[in-house]
Amino acid sequence: MIRIKVCGMYDPLNVKGTAEARPDFMGFIFYPGSPRYIGTEPDPDLFLNVPSDILKTGVFVNENLRNVLDLAFRTGLNLIQLHGNESPAYCYQLRSSGLKIIKTFSVTGFVDFELLEPYVPACDYFLFDTKTEKFGGSGIKFDWGKIAGYHLDKPFFISGGIGPEDSGLLRTLENKGFFAVDVNSRFETSPGIKNISLLKTFIDDIKKEQL
Repeated sequence: MIRIKVCGMYDPLNVKGTAEARPDFMGFIFYPGSPRYIGTEPDPDLFLNVPSDILKTGVFVNENLRNVLDLAFRTGLNLIQLHGNESPAYCYQLRSSGLKIIKTFSVTGFVDFELLEPYVPACDYFLFDTKTEKFGGSGIKFDWGKIAGYHLDKPFFISGGIGPEDSGLLRTLENKGFFAVDVNSRFETSPGIKNISLLKTFIDDIKKEQL
């Protein structure tokens, strides 16, 4: 079954409403360069409003490892999503703390999957996103054909410009590693504020076809 991650959550009430749409993951951005940055002292209700069966994911970009661990355990994160140039050793250190790791790789042209192999034992998931200067949240889709030859033994997320109209196309992807979709800006009314109705329709559409 295709899982859904809703990223860039910013407002406690919007988190509560988004939870009612039943995504599998919610993402919170700890990168200061993002308009969805929640800061180093985020509102505790952001996380308290997430039901226990929805996994809380923290998004970081080239952050000091100790800072990541501090924020992760202070806010009760389940997963860490790394969006920068983090090494396999860095990923492994975080994973050894008991956190699950999503490592992001930006897609432009040809994808050399051999370069990902050192990350396989250090991560739980990969995520393919559109390459931009903003480290995500661009609303721009990459050519999914670029990852058609993916063969590594690691499930992956697809991100980058996925919108409400893409549910049917996503259901046609047959790569056995395809695990989840990561949605963000195309479901927003403003940065960090999600349109609950659009999300619910999208999630219901994807999941009902898989029953």
